[in-house]
Amino acid sequence: MAYDEFIADRMRRVFQEKKVEYREKKMFAGLCFMIDDKMACGIHYDKKKETDLLMARIGEEASVAAMERTGCHPMDFTGRPMRGYVFVTPDGFDADEDLAHWLQLCIDFNPLAKASKKKKKKKPMK
Repeated sequence: MAYDEFIADRMRRVFQEKKVEYREKKMFAGLCFMIDDKMACGIHYDKKKETDLLMARIGEEASVAAMERTGCHPMDFTGRPMRGYVFVTPDGFDADEDLAHWLQLCIDFNPLAKASKKKKKKKPMK
C-alpha cells in the first residue's frame, strides 16, 4: 500500500497557507517534501504498523521536547534512530493544528539543516 494521498494533500495545504516553496520527491515508500533542496518532512506507510507515519526533520534539540507529544517517536528505518528526525503516528497529527505544528517545526529547522551531498554524474564511456 502506498502513502495516504489525503494526508499528503493536507500537508500541501499547510505549506501553501504558510507560503512555503517546496517540491515533492517520492522516496522511502512514501512522499518527501523538500524545502531549499533539503528534506523537511514526508509521509510514509509503515507496513509493520499498518499505518501512515509523518516523518519530520526537526533537529536534535526539538526532537527531545517533541517526544513528549502524542504519537511522536524516534525515526528508525533500520533499527537505529536517525538523529534530528521523528515519526509521528496519526493520533499525533489528525487535527489540522497538530499537523501545522509539526510542519512549522520542519520549516523552522530547515535553514539549519545540511543538504545532502549531490551525487556526481557519471561521464559517459567512450
